[in-house]
Amino acid sequence: MAWQPRGTLNDLMLDQIAEWLVHIEKAFLPFKRFVDLSQLTTVAVRTRHVFEVARRRAEQFTGAEPVRTALFSEDWVAFGIACFYESLMENTLIEARAFRDLARAAKWLAIPVDVLTLKDEPAPHI
Repeated sequence: MAWQPRGTLNDLMLDQIAEWLVHIEKAFLPFKRFVDLSQLTTVAVRTRHVFEVARRRAEQFTGAEPVRTALFSEDWVAFGIACFYESLMENTLIEARAFRDLARAAKWLAIPVDVLTLKDEPAPHI
């Protein structure tokens, strides 16, 4: 399952990502997750809010098996937030890992790298 948020990563968007994951987890069996942060234009999330979201995610995850979440960004600030989240999810069933390289993320998720090259273009208006 992949998501590529666009625009500004703020507290609201972080909540939307977490809510999306909770919704998807209820509908599907355990799955690998990929969040591509490369289309963010600004990072304006509060550190305290990242703590809150990580705690909430660990509490809300009801799976019996560990799941993997790869967080990708070439931008240093977004990558730093991803690393921070990774450290907060240690010792939980959500194995989060931050990546600056798509091939390494794909290898860690055990999927082909072309699956991670999200090319979702909006449909042209007629």
